[in-house]
Amino acid sequence: MQQNFKPAFDLFQAMGIEVTTEAAGPADVVHVTLPRSRDLARGLVAQAEAIAAGGLVIVDGAKTDGIDPILKSVRDKVAIDGQVSKAHGKIFWFDAGTAFQDWALPDPAPLASGWITQPGVFSADGPDAGSEALVTALPKTLKGRGADLGGGWGFLTRHLLALPGVTHVDLVEADRRALTCAEQNLSDDRLALHWADATTWGSPASLDWVVMNPPFHTSRTPDAALGQAFIRSAARLLRPKGTLVMVANRHLPYETTLANSFVEIQELDGDTRFKILQAGHPRASDKPGRAKRR
Repeated sequence: MQQNFKPAFDLFQAMGIEVTTEAAGPADVVHVTLPRSRDLARGLVAQAEAIAAGGLVIVDGAKTDGIDPILKSVRDKVAIDGQVSKAHGKIFWFDAGTAFQDWALPDPAPLASGWITQPGVFSADGPDAGSEALVTALPKTLKGRGADLGGGWGFLTRHLLALPGVTHVDLVEADRRALTCAEQNLSDDRLALHWADATTWGSPASLDWVVMNPPFHTSRTPDAALGQAFIRSAARLLRPKGTLVMVANRHLPYETTLANSFVEIQELDGDTRFKILQAGHPRASDKPGRAKRR
């Protein structure tokens, strides 16, 4: 099984399934679960065709993840042997040949701005607006050891390393493809890269600060629970006087989770789209084995 998302990788491995980040053929049948990114979906179909080597490629996915447009595009290139629709999803299959070589996912490559990204990773066309807003508002007083949770291909981390008081940055990213880009974007003795789930990574009370632009969906449907888990993880990782700085879409309900996890909260900056939030003094309830601070 091929899996580049660390939480899923770990889950399948714990079940005793052999997992890799780069599957190799040949195989008689290759199954593709459609990702959200159209470019990545096409790349996976091309990879599946190459691995199947004359066998069968099966593609399935939800309508909200673009299964219908992919089916139409595949049908333009090859004959579809069969398809089944049920609920909000669809599955189809075709005989593997050489029709999708032009869909192959390109290697990480530099943008005009110089940043190295790859189709299929978050914000592959350049820095997202939320991260740019966060960089503008970063407190210049951050110092010591910290982490960029969900650091992607390294945009925030490079700016963190430019702060004069920063001595070490842990970039934590669950998408192996994004982390591969970060490896090429960043070079600093004060940096450590971690392919890990940011909600479970690291030792409690080990960091002076955490900076993050947390994801808020695992599918196309927004889910604030993921960002809330990032907040709780930050509180767990921070020392008693540690600081969290984060950016979030204005509508996301993070303030209650912040209040439950930190003593001090303030909005540093923001506009109608984003809010830059700073929280300090994590509550002891987020540290294993300690009573809640009153």
